[in-house]
Amino acid sequence: MPRTYPRAERVERLAREVLGEALQDLKDPRIGFVTVTSVKMSPDLRQAKVFVSVLGADEAREASMEAIRHAVPHLRATLGREVRLKFLPSLEVLEDTTAAYGERIEQLLREAGVSKPPVVGVPLEKGQEGAPALEEPEDDR
Repeated sequence: MPRTYPRAERVERLAREVLGEALQDLKDPRIGFVTVTSVKMSPDLRQAKVFVSVLGADEAREASMEAIRHAVPHLRATLGREVRLKFLPSLEVLEDTTAAYGERIEQLLREAGVSKPPVVGVPLEKGQEGAPALEEPEDDR
């Protein structure tokens, strides 16, 4: 298991916040609804993988990713202004596909009959699968 470095973790959190705000401030019309989901720094803090979640159709997602990659020099400069580091990390922007992956697994489970889609607005009854276990209050007399 790779060793984790507390400083790298702190810089990752800070970079995620700074880059998330910087992405929201970009004026490129190709960029749709984009969220920085995580940043993974190398142990020497010289490289950073920036994972972004992009909503929309395939064409819109591709256009947003292209616009973000085009803005990497600006994002890197913004990160350098906001975070004091000895070396400014190079940024690699990658699309985070975990939401789509989870959705696909859920779809396969529904098709197999293992899982049912959630019904919005219908409360679960006690003892029903997925309902929180409610314990009877104990009498302290």
